[in-house]
Amino acid sequence: MVGEQEKTGEALKIAIQMEIDGKTYYQQMSKSATGELGIKLFKQLAIEEDYHRQKFEAIFKALEAKQNWPEIKFEGDQGKAVKTLFAAATAKLSGQKNASLDELNSVQKAMEMENKTYDFYKERAKRAKYEAEKNYYEALSGQESAHRAVLLDYYEYIKNPVDWFTMKEHHSLDGG
Repeated sequence: MVGEQEKTGEALKIAIQMEIDGKTYYQQMSKSATGELGIKLFKQLAIEEDYHRQKFEAIFKALEAKQNWPEIKFEGDQGKAVKTLFAAATAKLSGQKNASLDELNSVQKAMEMENKTYDFYKERAKRAKYEAEKNYYEALSGQESAHRAVLLDYYEYIKNPVDWFTMKEHHSLDGG
């Protein structure tokens, strides 16, 4: 029978691989994005995924050394960096072309990846043995949720920049 320590270790290995896959995917997307916003957004997401991986690896090493789940400070910003990047880039709407179907599909895939990661972290938080473990998974699930929200915003933006801008700015079209 597999012990709790082994289950936790396996979950950490899965989390590390998910973060590696996310980083790789975002790096690829940054090379194929149609505009400066996409390039910057995907590079930032790749950096954040790599940060998550580093933290998970530190936790894994501590558990391998038969320590309890370490109190690792997660310096997540709940997506503020990518939201700020997005806000700054969209302040000047000109120059963005409607995205290709490939780019739209790639962003949808990224949102699905973030959803799966979010679900995994929420489930791990429920099963957490240590309070620090629960808190860490909760913080990460919040970060993944923020990533998905920014990706959805980006998806809507590249799908139709003019409509996105009108919706976000809440312009009234009734003449009143």
